[in-house]
Amino acid sequence: MLTDKIQALQQTGEQPTILVIGDLMIDHYIIGSASRLSPEAPVPIVNLKKETNTLGGAGNVVQNLVALGAKVMVGGIIGNDVYGTLATTILNDEGVVTDAILTDDNRPTTVKTRVLAGSHQLLRIDRETTGPLSAALQAELFEKLKPSITAVDIVLLSDYNKGLFTPALTQQIIGFANQHNKKVVIDPKGLDYSKYKGAYLIKPNRKELGEAAKVSNINTLADVQQAAKIIFEQTSTEYIVVTLSEEGMAVLSELTYKLLPVKATSVFDVTGAGDTVLATIAYFLSSGFAIDEACELANHAAAIVIKEIGSATTTIDQIKEHINLCLIGEQSAFTSGKNDSSEKNFPAEFLRNSFIIIEDY
Repeated sequence: MLTDKIQALQQTGEQPTILVIGDLMIDHYIIGSASRLSPEAPVPIVNLKKETNTLGGAGNVVQNLVALGAKVMVGGIIGNDVYGTLATTILNDEGVVTDAILTDDNRPTTVKTRVLAGSHQLLRIDRETTGPLSAALQAELFEKLKPSITAVDIVLLSDYNKGLFTPALTQQIIGFANQHNKKVVIDPKGLDYSKYKGAYLIKPNRKELGEAAKVSNINTLADVQQAAKIIFEQTSTEYIVVTLSEEGMAVLSELTYKLLPVKATSVFDVTGAGDTVLATIAYFLSSGFAIDEACELANHAAAIVIKEIGSATTTIDQIKEHINLCLIGEQSAFTSGKNDSSEKNFPAEFLRNSFIIIEDY
């Protein structure tokens, strides 16, 4: 039983060490109230109440890993500015190792400023440079990353398409990790997945999968399989995990697939759920769990965070509690004669024209 296996892991006191390489950002919030329009233009006047700064981008994955109890190292690029300093300060305060973060004098730290009146977002301002890193900076960063890669249990790439993951640098990272028997799991971005060739696992969402595979609509399981087949051919990855928002997720290898329906009874906000999924998969893979177990646990973690507004995190104890609650629900369904199989929880139109079903790995 998964809860027993998690309990055994907790009793060892061991913590996996995970390297997150990615696009580091600051989410800057300007929050106030608005009750009148400006006389200068037809826009609301916001009376400022407070401003907050939190980690964004790859920082969301980092915070999920920290909440789960992992030891985390981070690699990436920041600007030589106050927001870059803020990002490293927040990370260090969380106990995260930041030795592999470099400063680029030629680009700002990415900042996304959101102006809110109450809970209503009026405007977003992006401060960023998305061009590729210079060859010199790529080489310097790779040298910085090498000792971190050899020191960790697993490598996680969080790509937000901000210029960090050039094809050359991405392949260097994956190749070096593979040489040292470190699995690489990736949250992808962009249209060219060939740069992820050799990764162990790639986790796109429905929209990202369709765009990368040039499949216009991902509406059914057959669509997911068709698009995934194209990505397998491009990347030779072992697994593709597709997050499907309120429908759950699909876990695919070249020959098998498994559907994991969403386990939440209420869905308030799927923002950041993909980060939770990838962090949870990485955590449990690096702790010796099988891929299907790690994905099942990630599905429970996602069910917890999508009940919250905005990006949220979860803990191991919360995941265990959620599993037990689901087991109680399944037992109730069994005694009442209801079928609660994973396939049954997906709408019929999603399952039509799917390939042969093979659920075991």
